[in-house]
Amino acid sequence: MRHEEGGFSAGSVLLSFLLGGMVGAGLALLLAPQSGVETRRKIRELTEEVKGKASDYVEHAKEKVTSTVGKGKEVFEEKKSAIVAAFEAGKEAYEKEIHK
Repeated sequence: MRHEEGGFSAGSVLLSFLLGGMVGAGLALLLAPQSGVETRRKIRELTEEVKGKASDYVEHAKEKVTSTVGKGKEVFEEKKSAIVAAFEAGKEAYEKEIHK
């Protein structure tokens, strides 16, 4: 994830929060006074919940990256034509100056 000026990106913070929550919940389940069957059931439920949230996060990140790349391509194409036009104009002016 990208390092922002003076801190971490929102995605980094969210991922750290989710991982910290998973570790904390796992420890709480393992240390809680309940049967092994009940503990395994809770761990399985927690795992499914975290997998769903992580999947949603990854999908959102993919959408954001795709959108950003698309916008970058558009800007590049816009600037590319302006640069080519400026280069051609400069080239023509240079050739006129040489042939004087």
